[in-house]
Amino acid sequence: MIKQNIGILNALIRITCGLTFLCYGVARLIKRPERESNSIIIMLSAMKVAEGIVRYCPVTDMIDRSNVVKEATNLAAVSPNQTNQTSTETKEEE
Repeated sequence: MIKQNIGILNALIRITCGLTFLCYGVARLIKRPERESNSIIIMLSAMKVAEGIVRYCPVTDMIDRSNVVKEATNLAAVSPNQTNQTSTETKEEE
C-alpha cells in the first residue's frame, strides 16, 4: 500500500487542475489531431488527476527522501570531538 503524502486541499487542487487541462488537451486534440503535444498534455493531466485521487505524489516522495538522507549525512558529519567540546564549554560556563 502506498503511503499518502499530500493533503486533502492539495489533492483537490490537483484533481481540479488536472481535469481542466485534460479538457483543454482533448479540445486541442479534436481540433488538431496531428500534434503530439496534445497527447503529452493529456497524459500529464491524467497523471495529476490520479495523484489527487490516490493522494500520493512520487516527486514529493523523492524530495522527502532526499531531505532525510541529507539530514542523516549532516548528523554523521559532526565528529564526536566537536560534541565533547561543546558539552565541556557548556559545563565551564555554569
